[in-house]
Amino acid sequence: MVSDMLGQIEKQNLESLRKVRAFSLLAKGDTPHFIGKETCLVPSQTDKEKRYTVTHNGGWECNCPDYHKRKLHCKHIQSVQIFQKLKANTDILEIETELDTRGIRCDRCNSHHVIKRGKRKTKQGIRQRYECKECKRRFTIEPIKHRKATTKLIALCMDLYFKGLSIRKISDTIYQFYKVKLCHTTIMRWINTHMKQINNYVGQFEPNVGEVWHIDEQKVKSGGDWVYSWNMMDGNTRFLISNGVTHGRSLLETEGVMRKAKRDAHGVMPRVVISDGMNAYPSGIRGVFGDGVVHVGGVGIRDRVNNNVLERYHGTYRERNKVMRGLENGVSAKQMNENLRTYYNFIRGHTALGGLTPSEEAGINLGLGRNKWMGLISQSL
Repeated sequence: MVSDMLGQIEKQNLESLRKVRAFSLLAKGDTPHFIGKETCLVPSQTDKEKRYTVTHNGGWECNCPDYHKRKLHCKHIQSVQIFQKLKANTDILEIETELDTRGIRCDRCNSHHVIKRGKRKTKQGIRQRYECKECKRRFTIEPIKHRKATTKLIALCMDLYFKGLSIRKISDTIYQFYKVKLCHTTIMRWINTHMKQINNYVGQFEPNVGEVWHIDEQKVKSGGDWVYSWNMMDGNTRFLISNGVTHGRSLLETEGVMRKAKRDAHGVMPRVVISDGMNAYPSGIRGVFGDGVVHVGGVGIRDRVNNNVLERYHGTYRERNKVMRGLENGVSAKQMNENLRTYYNFIRGHTALGGLTPSEEAGINLGLGRNKWMGLISQSL
């Protein structure tokens, strides 16, 4: 009896494992190709040119080695079963419709009681219309006027850009998946326009930062020359307080970066500043923050007190910068710093913060929703 139970459990585990593999088949885009009412071809995961035949004639069968060996529903059979359920399940469409209106508010009475009410044809394309059940107002949620692209498409381009893709690769990706041809200069213009608005918008909020701040600099290429990109971060919330670009690392330039951080933190002062062993830091910290601030300098990666949180941000910066192969000039370097600071603080979730963004950890909760880019674009207009 015990052996039968163990055999049954092993059988269930094998089928569960094959179900996971079936989902991965469908997720890769390897959907079944029906060649008859009860017969279809399923691509092999190991050999791209091979297809397995799955038939359903009173029972499920597959000509793959796994099915012939164990007589269990293999991943190919399960992928066909899952595909048929997804295709026929009308509940999924209802759930998607419900999710489409979740989080949408009426632009007049701010009510969430909103339903879809047809579509509207405009010069910029088809726009979904909604109706508020409270005040009966009909409206569209597309905040960007006089553009052929939707907010979702612009937000997608911005997200791919800050995750490291070049603008030409973004253009190619959009064409492959959405059949929309975009010039790479158009994508760059969208990013520059909306990031300027977003940076101005988020700059008005005061973060609730901690008492331990980190400061560090890194060399970046700008216009064929090397410049220094400075960053100051709160160690508690990972909020990037301020950044700047200078041509050198003199005391005057170091103090300028710290004064900017003091302004950007709306007058909040740290109690401890952690840095590497650069000579200008001790004098600069005393000159800007006063003698009461403790300076911990000369830290290394393996020290108990270290600058690793800021080094991690430098890794994110270089992921974006290496694709660009350098910046054109000081203006573009400063612009990139500000844009990445906004992305790091308000868009990118951090595992160390439980999936929250540094801005949320610092008490700035803008209610951006699931798609943070779309939320920021809408609120900044």
